[in-house]
Amino acid sequence: MQSDTLEHTIDEVRGKIHPRSVSGVFARWRVVFVFLTQLVFYGMPWLQWNGRQAVLFDLGARKFYLFGLVLWPQDVVYLAVLLVISALSLFLFTAVAGRLFCGYACPQTVYTEIFMWIERRVEGDRLARIRLDAAPWSLRKLRLKLAKHALWIVVAWWTGYTFIGYFTPIRDLGAALLALQLGPWQWFWMLFYGFATWGNAGFMREAVCKYMCPYARFQSVMVDPDTFVVTYDQGRGEPRGGRSRKADHRAAGLGDCVDCSLCVQVCPTGIDIRDGLQYLCIGCGACVDACDQVMGKMQYPAGLIRYTSQRAVQEGWSARQARARLLRPRVLIYAAIILALSAAFVASLALRSPLRVDVIRDRGVLAREVPGGMVENVYRLQLINTSDAPMRLHLAAGGLPGLAVHAERQAGPDILLEPYANRLVPVVIRAPAGTAAPGPHPIQVQARAQTPDGRLVERSEPSSFYMPD
Repeated sequence: MQSDTLEHTIDEVRGKIHPRSVSGVFARWRVVFVFLTQLVFYGMPWLQWNGRQAVLFDLGARKFYLFGLVLWPQDVVYLAVLLVISALSLFLFTAVAGRLFCGYACPQTVYTEIFMWIERRVEGDRLARIRLDAAPWSLRKLRLKLAKHALWIVVAWWTGYTFIGYFTPIRDLGAALLALQLGPWQWFWMLFYGFATWGNAGFMREAVCKYMCPYARFQSVMVDPDTFVVTYDQGRGEPRGGRSRKADHRAAGLGDCVDCSLCVQVCPTGIDIRDGLQYLCIGCGACVDACDQVMGKMQYPAGLIRYTSQRAVQEGWSARQARARLLRPRVLIYAAIILALSAAFVASLALRSPLRVDVIRDRGVLAREVPGGMVENVYRLQLINTSDAPMRLHLAAGGLPGLAVHAERQAGPDILLEPYANRLVPVVIRAPAGTAAPGPHPIQVQARAQTPDGRLVERSEPSSFYMPD
């Protein structure tokens, strides 16, 4: 018995699902989301901003360009907050409508939709594809299979090329590709990402959602009886069975389900929604569209399979009553936390200073006396200009009488810092000998600049000044 169960499981994993095409409200929404997500993904690297790529993660220069914003490795806290907001948003969406992200915006779903659309255009709909796969190899079958895979590979390669374009300027990447001058890592990631797209969307498809995606496993702890999910109304549909359109199915003791199995045929993961809520359901709504079409032909009310909550089905609530339970405490708490974090995130980005200063003491020489009765200490200033305009910095120091700052290789204490620049500048700070007791003394190194919009930017960093015996 256990062996039979194992063999059935292995056959299920190996078996290929041929989803049937379907039209309807949710099918149109899937097309819209496929178009929008790919418009963003494929189009974003080509946008220009002030003479550079608008979105570029330049790992070599350790700069992340996001339109007018430039993030540095020191800004990793922003990435952490963004990941927290994304995780909480996923919890919110799941609490409201289950695996809504999986059904409409997940890259696996989106690229599977694209590849299945190509497959249908080349090989035909469900029955035609089943017959083609079962048929012996012939010139026609070889031609169709080669055409399908050629189109898949073009889409997969373009996806890999676009992915690399987020880390290398995509216009330069195209020129280097035509000249076959890409670096080894660029070749690797382009081919690897393209191969992953081709394999996941062309072959693995629903297996990724069934057996590899961790989200499918823990979504059950984030839904509750008031979560909107794709639900089969058993009270209305059972007992199921075939019948004539003109027959009185109620008198025959039948429910509204005609047992046509179209809901199974259109499901991209191959499940039967009539068996109840399952973690394999990605919430795409294809079965809803298919069932509504059948109900229309039978002149039955739509909604035998619909987006609603388990509690609404059990209690016989109307759609308005079910929607009234959406704004329950856990949803409001998620939304409040997300709004608070998002507001803090945006405010922090808007108010952050475009100037950053780090003071590093030269530990090789603590202090030395120079002509003129002065004592000098040597420092290195790491200066970062995160704005898209140059800055002229005026350096000063406070904490001891008579402190003076001299930037090496500069005419004075002023330094010109280019846009998006990160410079390590050697400076010396001098003080009159005898103005303080021997030993270290706390000081403040100050950098002051005026931005092109007239805003005064100041940064003050603590350090120490050493007086010799």
